Amino acid sequence: MADVSILDKALRRVPNFPKPGVLFYDITGILVEPKAFRFCIDQMVELYKNGKIDAVAGVESRGFLFAATLADRLEIPLILIRKKGKLPGETYSCKYSLEYGEAEVEVHKSDIQEGQKVLVIDDLIATGGTLKASKQVLEQGGAKVIEFFGVVGLPFLHYEKVLEPVKVTTLINYDCE
Repeated sequence: MADVSILDKALRRVPNFPKPGVLFYDITGILVEPKAFRFCIDQMVELYKNGKIDAVAGVESRGFLFAATLADRLEIPLILIRKKGKLPGETYSCKYSLEYGEAEVEVHKSDIQEGQKVLVIDDLIATGGTLKASKQVLEQGGAKVIEFFGVVGLPFLHYEKVLEPVKVTTLINYDCE
């Protein structure tokens, strides 16, 4: 993999957010630095240009930015995984626990095709709870999640155990709090 130092330099680290004792990795710095964002997308295209995925699913909200750009570059459909109550049509839904409470994600039923091979993208993978719920909601429509992708990974939170047996790929990892 290419030198990810451009990402490390662009990432903002915000101590004690959203609560005391938490170090928040803010990817906004990547978005305001065109070279860092382009690096992310170029790496993703290189990883997934082989045609083994049929669609990209982006997790609200920052995951949309990376997923939409990748879907456009690969010329494949984009599926939006949204917070409950944000989609107007018929949806599949899944409740899950977060580090800071509970949440629910939804996806339009009409956006999923039976047997579709989907790559699920989020900006940062922490505990894996949101991605696990995303997988479950996509499977309700008959899709198969073949991989999870995050720009940033926090493997010390053991997300791979939560998400196995599905492969997890990240561009940069931070191994401690």
